[in-house]
Amino acid sequence: MSSGDEVVVALDVGGTGMKCALVRPDGTTVHTERHATDAQRGPEAVVGTILDVAEGLAGKARADGHTPVACGIAVPGVVDEARGVAVWSANVGFRDVPLRELARTRLGLPAALGHDVRVGGLAEARLGAGRDAGHVLFVAIGTGIAAAHVVDGSAATGAHGAAGEIGHILVRPGGPRCGCGRTGCLEAVSSASAIGRRYAELSGAPTTAAEVADRAAAGEPLAVEVWQEAVEALADGLATGQALYDVSTVVLGGGLAQAGPRLFDPLRRALRERLTFHREPRLVAAGLGDEAGCLGAALLALDTLAKESR
Repeated sequence: MSSGDEVVVALDVGGTGMKCALVRPDGTTVHTERHATDAQRGPEAVVGTILDVAEGLAGKARADGHTPVACGIAVPGVVDEARGVAVWSANVGFRDVPLRELARTRLGLPAALGHDVRVGGLAEARLGAGRDAGHVLFVAIGTGIAAAHVVDGSAATGAHGAAGEIGHILVRPGGPRCGCGRTGCLEAVSSASAIGRRYAELSGAPTTAAEVADRAAAGEPLAVEVWQEAVEALADGLATGQALYDVSTVVLGGGLAQAGPRLFDPLRRALRERLTFHREPRLVAAGLGDEAGCLGAALLALDTLAKESR
């Protein structure tokens, strides 16, 4: 078969569901599936589902005339990419799971394991909103906040697989308690869940971040206050990120980025106010949506394949 028939089996595993795809080396997707993770069944059951789905995708590829050449899997939490081990994940319950080797054994293919946000950043930097920039900071803002620093198409992993935890920069000493146990983390103030939680605390009514954004745009004073608090703290976090990484482009993804100009306009102003000698980065919305994880997992697998063939 020609190289045009080659595909990568790619899975982006979350606490609720997993997005799965067959991806060509050029980044085009030829088939997609979604499956429930059902994390409450326990980590062993989740691992079983991941391997079953991956094997099924490889079989689907062959049945459709494609040649699966590698498998890429993205998971949340702390990931040791060098060893291919899911070290820890609160959402899925993983503790030192050697997923790369398990996938390699089950599928008989080269495999790679990556962190969900880092591979999302990899995809955005190479194929999405950051593709024209050599230095990209991808920041995913949803239930939590995490980032990936991508330089020339490669995402930094850190010495222990925990690089990019920008959500745990201290921005408000003595502020709300974060899930990590400390008070005042960026994630505890500016994540989508934190915004909804803060508004609910002040109003007594359960609310989502999207509803807060809508109400703030309509001029409701409480929503304006909560939204502004979140934007100001996010600007502090991004200013710290720019001081550390000096990137040319910051790509914002996750649910909060869907607020569009209601987020980006005040955030740009607030970030500009905080910068002195540092260059102001281009601030843009992610372009790949929820496909980024699968595409990034495929790219990581292709990178691994290229290294192994040298």
